[in-house]
Amino acid sequence: IHDWDGLTDYEIKRSEMLHELGYAVFATDLFGKGVRPTEVVDKKQHTGALYKDREKMRSIMQAGMMKAKELGGNVDNAVAMGYCFGGAAVLELARSGAKVNGFASFHGGLSTPEGQDYKATQGKVLVMHGTADSMITMADFAGLADELEGAGVAHEMVTYGGAPHAFTVFGSDRYDEVADTQSWTLFTGFLEAHTK
Repeated sequence: IHDWDGLTDYEIKRSEMLHELGYAVFATDLFGKGVRPTEVVDKKQHTGALYKDREKMRSIMQAGMMKAKELGGNVDNAVAMGYCFGGAAVLELARSGAKVNGFASFHGGLSTPEGQDYKATQGKVLVMHGTADSMITMADFAGLADELEGAGVAHEMVTYGGAPHAFTVFGSDRYDEVADTQSWTLFTGFLEAHTK
């Protein structure tokens, strides 16, 4: 699942990297065809609309899984992953009770909306977070750890010292090569462990 820029070349590159490892990949577009916001105000508007309508967010992700299945993907043997906004969306999918083997969030939003919890979560949760992230704090990270532990959800949560928000985005001023490399290695191991 993409970040707040929409489904761009970044997600396509990551999908290609996974395909090269032998995985079937489907990138779900939560904003809609051709919607690629470039201004912060537009990014906030598109993500904000989905944050306000969690049922719509869930239904789009479920539709993405059904489309992946229609195209020949084995959604009964799947892991969902996302970046930034997409990481928050993946955690929403986890809370929805989706039958997915694992949920991986790279520098994603970690807060749980009021009235929601992880009691229905069926797969393991992997959270990769930058300790220097000024947008999603270590208090948010600790809060999620408490929630997952309290709900009895299998999880692994890792922080990368000095890594800011969006630390995996190639070519950006926030890119942290060490954190990116380590988190990608962790994620690919997670895929091996949670897919058949």
